[in-house]
Amino acid sequence: MKVFIYSEMQKMIEKSGVGRALYHQQQAARENDIELTDRLEDADVIHINTVFPRSVLAAKKAVRLGIPVIYHAHSTREDFKNSYIGSNLFAGLFGKWITYCYKHGTMIVTPSEYSKSLLKSYGIDQPIEVISNGVDLSYYDRKKVDFMTFRHKYGYRAQDKIIMCAGLTIDRKGVIDFVELARRMPQYKFIWFGETNLNTVPPRIRKAVRTKLPNLRFAGYAQPEELREAYGSCDLFLFPSKEETEGIVVLEALAMKIPVLLRDIPVYSDWLNGGENVYKAIDVDTFRFMAGQILEHKVPDLTEAGYEVAKSRSIEKVGEQLRNVYESSIAERARLVVNGEL
Repeated sequence: MKVFIYSEMQKMIEKSGVGRALYHQQQAARENDIELTDRLEDADVIHINTVFPRSVLAAKKAVRLGIPVIYHAHSTREDFKNSYIGSNLFAGLFGKWITYCYKHGTMIVTPSEYSKSLLKSYGIDQPIEVISNGVDLSYYDRKKVDFMTFRHKYGYRAQDKIIMCAGLTIDRKGVIDFVELARRMPQYKFIWFGETNLNTVPPRIRKAVRTKLPNLRFAGYAQPEELREAYGSCDLFLFPSKEETEGIVVLEALAMKIPVLLRDIPVYSDWLNGGENVYKAIDVDTFRFMAGQILEHKVPDLTEAGYEVAKSRSIEKVGEQLRNVYESSIAERARLVVNGEL
């Protein structure tokens, strides 16, 4: 079985969650002895990750060639909102476009039950499989981190308590709340990894990112090794994102056994339980309260329970699930041909 894992404009998306997910798919394939090809004509299945025009053309060509199309639904109308200048205005059109794209799939893969429910609400009736984006447990391993390397680099002391976040610096990710928490909690250090061209975001986001506080740092984009060092050296991963289809950085934080505090949003409802494997908050006041409780060890340590969640979504298990999807798509295509339905 040969699979063409397809993405468009890879340079543009490589720092995004879609870019990370694509890398995970390739790794999952290698770990499960799935042969990859970069030629559609040689493929038994095409797995499409992007929603640009050439991606739709690739899907159409695959259909003409009789090749099953797996369309990976990373994006939704809801997570397009509150991202860039004009994104709310065009969210409706974006929703129609991605629906058009995804309907070219023989089967759709999406990373959570929540995103599956959104896709169904768009009128998509193709089979939809929920498969996590996954996390590389061999890489995101706390034992591989030197606690002080990260702290020395950023001028933190051993006794400092550090709250970190990772994501694009956009409204949807909760950057304004993160800055406000730093303002209200001067006894702790706050650091955000990730960046966005500030010319593409509303003025209030630019203002937040440019905020000058002695305990706040926007560190920009971090390579995986540096992000791993941060997870293993900080005291709390606080993720105030208002909308996700899964949250790869959440999986990485769980794998690194750092306490996790999330906004209580629907995407986590069926796999991350507040007070069981993570902590949750609903607004700045509850984020402030819960962060203090966690950092001062006034609530139970949930990191081992969180790690079990990460194990359930390992790259290896993702690969097994993708293999099943690829094989079932090929088998269904063959059945339809034999029965004269194609």
